[in-house]
Amino acid sequence: MNTIMRKSMLSVAGLAFAGGVFAGPIAAHANPVDAKPVAVAVQTNAPKPQGDQSHINLNDEQTANVKAIIAATKKAGLPERAAVISIATSLQESKLENLGHLGDMNDHDSLGLFQQRPSSGWGTPEQITDPAYSTTAFLKGLKQVDGWQDMALTDAAQTVQVSAYPDAYAQWEQQATDLVAQHWNS
Repeated sequence: MNTIMRKSMLSVAGLAFAGGVFAGPIAAHANPVDAKPVAVAVQTNAPKPQGDQSHINLNDEQTANVKAIIAATKKAGLPERAAVISIATSLQESKLENLGHLGDMNDHDSLGLFQQRPSSGWGTPEQITDPAYSTTAFLKGLKQVDGWQDMALTDAAQTVQVSAYPDAYAQWEQQATDLVAQHWNS
């Protein structure tokens, strides 16, 4: 870990400790969700989000898909960073909607949360539209990317997805990070 990163992490930890000492009982009644994004920022060596960030409001189905991606990531024994990359990828590919065949609007035979294609070997249409299966398939590809844990999110996602728009994943990193912080321990 480089010296600047170490000093930054120690500074954040020191501020958090000092804040806890001075806040006392008030902090004990604070909403625990408010503290989670800081914990994620301190725990990761991953690069900061690149460029302008996008955000969408999620409905119940999209939130359920976030939870399914996180569950599959945990089942695969992978860290929070893998869930962040997976959720950001799904936000770009489908806005976290488990898309079936879209007729003339379909991109080839792309389906599901990650717009995976049966003709490219991702699985059957039934498998690809299963959130647990499609996430596991994405994570299998991610694990084959050397150094994915420390590379820019958009580079890791693009290596797995091979998109015509390789930089598009970056815009979802902050929302994906926030969603993982919110749902990882729920």
